[in-house]
Amino acid sequence: MPTAQRPIYALGLRLVAMLALSVMLLLVKLTGEHGITLPETLFWRQLLPGLALLGWLAARGQLGRVRTKRPWIHARRALIGGLGMFLTLGVVQILPLAEATVLGFTAPIFAVLLAVVLLGEKVGAWRWTAVLLGLIGIMIIAGPDRAHLPLNGLATGIGAAFMVALISIQLRDLGRTEEPVSIVFWFSAFCAPPLALFMLWTGLPHHDLAGWAMLGGIGATGLAAQLLMTAALRYGSVSSVIVMDYSQFGWATLWGWLVFAHVPPAQTWIGAPAIIAAGLIIAWREQVRGSAAGSRSPAA
Repeated sequence: MPTAQRPIYALGLRLVAMLALSVMLLLVKLTGEHGITLPETLFWRQLLPGLALLGWLAARGQLGRVRTKRPWIHARRALIGGLGMFLTLGVVQILPLAEATVLGFTAPIFAVLLAVVLLGEKVGAWRWTAVLLGLIGIMIIAGPDRAHLPLNGLATGIGAAFMVALISIQLRDLGRTEEPVSIVFWFSAFCAPPLALFMLWTGLPHHDLAGWAMLGGIGATGLAAQLLMTAALRYGSVSSVIVMDYSQFGWATLWGWLVFAHVPPAQTWIGAPAIIAAGLIIAWREQVRGSAAGSRSPAA
């Protein structure tokens, strides 16, 4: 039975999720500067939330909530999500938080392109304009010299956004039949074992208290963000809740200034509104198309 839609509740969930996600990315950047490798961070990011969630359900006698009839769909989501997570966490260790976050906002642009390529969807003037606007924003942020935005960081950020577009579609599909706790648990269950193999080569034998505290914080905030984002997609459509994602730019800019004394350059402040505007146009058109479902209307 489909879950009843609660759009305002979904927006609130997504907004809090963005705060948790911004804190997690801040901690990921700090672990990199602390000497903790990215594969190890990814491993603990998956293992700790998975164990915490399993323990919480066991204590409440609710382990049955993780039961699923779609294991292979979860496995596919874990494969795509694992790669997306590697890119999303990796880019914040290469770029300043604000720039890494802005590049993530290109995900709706890729969602439009994927709809054309994979689904054969007809896209009209509004959404093509948004795609063009987003590309212009990327070029402005990159700048002619790319001194503050190296090519490897730019490629990683764009790759992460592309994977997020794929993941959002899958989460929406899974959310129709699966509980958020089930989706989060199986993501950890499928991702943690392969990451454990990387620990044989990249894991450190020990950490100081600060390192363990950061890894624990990444697990806690990552779990919170994942549950909240999954729940938001259960109670609202991708096109409606995604507008809350842009609040993350404010948090990333604040953390970058407070912790790293980084203030984004002028081209970031000029290019970021273009990318955000592109995402908002796409979200608006998705809402218009959704409300017109069942009736014939021109391509948006």
